Amino acid sequence: MVNSVNNDEKTVECEVCMKEIPRSEAKVEEASDYVAHFCGLECYNKWKSGLNNNNND
Repeated sequence: MVNSVNNDEKTVECEVCMKEIPRSEAKVEEASDYVAHFCGLECYNKWKSGLNNNNND
């Protein structure tokens, strides 16, 4: 989801913690059908480990 803040800078929600972050500060992982945004490496690693766990089922 993309939002807008008062200074016209676009924000996105972190895929893991749902924290709103400026799009320019977001870490991006391009998946096959969508783009996921993360507030930092900690959330990215949580998301990535969740994908690996789902693939092992």
